[in-house]
Amino acid sequence: MRTVRFSDQTGYARRGEWTGDGIVADGKTYDPDEVDVLPPSEPTKIICQAGGYMDHRRESGFDDRPERPELFLKTPNCVVAHGDAIELPPGRESVEFEAEFGVVIAEQCRDVSVEEAMDVVEGFTCLNDISNRDDQAEERNWVRGKAFDASLPMGPVVATPHEVPDDATLELRLNGETKQESTREHLIFTVPELVSDVSELITLEQGDVIATGTPFGPDDLSEGDVVEVEFEGVGVLENRVIAR
Repeated sequence: MRTVRFSDQTGYARRGEWTGDGIVADGKTYDPDEVDVLPPSEPTKIICQAGGYMDHRRESGFDDRPERPELFLKTPNCVVAHGDAIELPPGRESVEFEAEFGVVIAEQCRDVSVEEAMDVVEGFTCLNDISNRDDQAEERNWVRGKAFDASLPMGPVVATPHEVPDDATLELRLNGETKQESTREHLIFTVPELVSDVSELITLEQGDVIATGTPFGPDDLSEGDVVEVEFEGVGVLENRVIAR
C-alpha cells in the first residue's frame, strides 16, 4: 500500500491510498492534480545518516567505512511536501540536493533490536536533504547548514515495506537529467541496523523519519530548477526551486 496525506478541495485533511486510478479515500477517488498533497507523516524529528553510501563518502574525502552510523538532526520546520517549493536561503552560494529515502516509524519505540526493527517501520518515502554548504563548512553541528526552513522535501507517499524491493533504485533528476543513481543494497548499514542504532539512545515517535543518506553526486541548485527524487516502490517526489 502507498499511503498519502492530502488536503481536499474543502481544505479538509485526509489520508488515502495512491493507486493507478488516483487517490482513494473514504470511498471516493480524487485526482492528485486537484488536491494539495501533504507530507506523508508529521515527524517530531528527522534523524539523518551522514555518508550512508561509500561512493559519497569517498567524494567527500573519507575512504574508511564508519564503525557506526554518523548522525545529525533535521527539525520539523524543514519538512515540505511533494509539489511545494524548495527555498534557497539568502546570501548562500552553494545549496545542494541530496537524494535519499526515508524510513517512517510506525509506533513509539526505543532500544529496538536489529531482528525486531522492521516491526516498528511503517514504510519508506522519498527525501531530498537540501544542504547549505556555505554554513555547513563553517560549523560542527550543521544547524544552519542542514536545518533551515523548507530543506527537506518528503513524499509523496509512505509505501509499506513489501512494496519496496531490497535492491530498490534511488534516482535524482535535475531538470530531467539524471544526476544521482544508486540502489538500496549499496547502503553501508541496512535499514534494520539503522533503526536499531538510532533507537538505542533516542525514543522514536510515530511519524518520525530516519533519513538513510545520499549516494554519489550532490550538486548545486539554482532558482527555477525542478528536482525529482524517485525511489522504486514509492514514486516520484517533485519540487521546484525558488529564491527566498
